[in-house]
Amino acid sequence: MIRVIIADDQPLARAGLAALLAAEPDIDVVGTAADGDQAVALAKELAPDVVCLDVRMPGRDGISAARELCGPDVENPVPVLVLTTFDLDEYVFGALEAGASGFLLKDAEPDEIVHAVRQVAAGRGTLDQTLTHRVIREFADRRRLQPVTLRRAADLLTARENDILLLLAQGMSNEEIAARLVVEVSTVKSHLARIMPKLGVRSRLQAVVWAYQNRVVTVVED
Repeated sequence: MIRVIIADDQPLARAGLAALLAAEPDIDVVGTAADGDQAVALAKELAPDVVCLDVRMPGRDGISAARELCGPDVENPVPVLVLTTFDLDEYVFGALEAGASGFLLKDAEPDEIVHAVRQVAAGRGTLDQTLTHRVIREFADRRRLQPVTLRRAADLLTARENDILLLLAQGMSNEEIAARLVVEVSTVKSHLARIMPKLGVRSRLQAVVWAYQNRVVTVVED
């Protein structure tokens, strides 16, 4: 059972999302919050599998709450899915840099929201498809890049791990990567489990962002 906390300052939005997720047989909404402070307190008390955070909330906002729940210095991070009506770039970048495993717009289809919660709970991460290309381009161009190149990936990863990272950055699923490399899906999963700690990331999405940040792969112009 996937245990979820929902934080949104709008009662109707909060109730609607809770009802949507609670209707799923494998999801249990264990708590709701009206702001970031309540969300952080509940998450620390209940240790959910996923916290769904709105960005704009009174007091502590969703980005700040995400940083406390899953930031780089958090010893026992809680996976965070950011849901918002605003697709402003700074919100997306802020959420990912705070350690969030996913970012989705509230006008996404209900099935897509449910799928995103499951993806985040499974450690895979998710990003709204309409945002992916411009987010990756911005991360690739930002000045706060780590001063590393392909050589860093070669130093950190084995040749096979590097192959898998490259295919992951192209948007391939575990099954597609396995087919391309002619290996078992379980083998791909095992490699990914070793790759993420080496890169200091906690989800597939963050591994992809790392690859673009460090120019292991680059954005191809349309």
